[in-house]
Amino acid sequence: MADQAESLDPSLLPKLEEALFQIRRVIAGQEAMLERVLVCLLAGGHLLIEGVPGLAKTLTIKTTASVLGGSFQRVQFTPDLVPSDLVGTRIFRPDRHEFETELGPVFCNFLLADEINRAPAKVQSALLEVMQERQVTIGHTSHPVPAPFLVLATQNPIESEGTYPLPEAQIDRFMLKVLVDYPTHDEELTVVTRALESTPSLESVLSLDELRQLQAQVSRVYVDPALVSWVVDVATATRNPASVGLEPVAPYIAFGASPRGPISVVAASRALALLRGRDYVVAADVESLIRDAFRHRIVLSYQALAEEISADRILEAVLAAVPAPQLDLGRRAGTAA
Repeated sequence: MADQAESLDPSLLPKLEEALFQIRRVIAGQEAMLERVLVCLLAGGHLLIEGVPGLAKTLTIKTTASVLGGSFQRVQFTPDLVPSDLVGTRIFRPDRHEFETELGPVFCNFLLADEINRAPAKVQSALLEVMQERQVTIGHTSHPVPAPFLVLATQNPIESEGTYPLPEAQIDRFMLKVLVDYPTHDEELTVVTRALESTPSLESVLSLDELRQLQAQVSRVYVDPALVSWVVDVATATRNPASVGLEPVAPYIAFGASPRGPISVVAASRALALLRGRDYVVAADVESLIRDAFRHRIVLSYQALAEEISADRILEAVLAAVPAPQLDLGRRAGTAA
């Protein structure tokens, strides 16, 4: 693994920083959200963003697509949407006496699923295959989507009227779920000031080929086996809290994190390390992402919902009971330097 790490090419990292700079010209604050967008992009995952209206969730995604080039499609999820509106369908052409496949908007590089919880489960489930397999099957034919492919979905947590909770199988497809809060005073002041001015013109600073090269480099970032073992221990503790002395927490969990949880944490941590200019993962990378990767994969019990116990509170207890390992990465840091 050391040989792989040493083969990383740092020449593209300045372009990645320039892409982040271009996005920040439009988006004020929300640093964690911007970072998670790029992490999912580099790790080849999908991102679910949850926050109240007006926090620049949609604008962030549209701005990211503009800076990175590639094709972009936005689908506004509504109760009357049907699966074919997303993936496409077969249409009969009377003049030619044959069926023709009409591909849907998912055939793009960046798909914005806006207010994803406003469409019923049958529409949400239409994304299952394309998010996991990067293809859509229509009739007897499978059609691959362009690479890279990223689904960025938004949802509003404060409304329940006319919304449909995401099925567990669907929400498990998202690598990370980010909770977006209100901006600080200075950040909101910047937002209001920018609203009085014309929107700056953005430059596409990172091509799709360069993005694919960066994605390939992510897989060569070194992860210490002790960190991987720790992430698996955390996932195991969410399924069996009593094994780490958290018997009082057990009644609040109906189902613990799926195996996609640890996989997502490790992959996202590699991307975050690369984004921060390192060819190795440290415990801080994992700690900053583990809640985003696990919170939507823990199915809460009715007791937890009744007592308003959130998945984040459960994760805090689990992480306190399963501390991160102490690593000596001095040799790795010396190699990276």
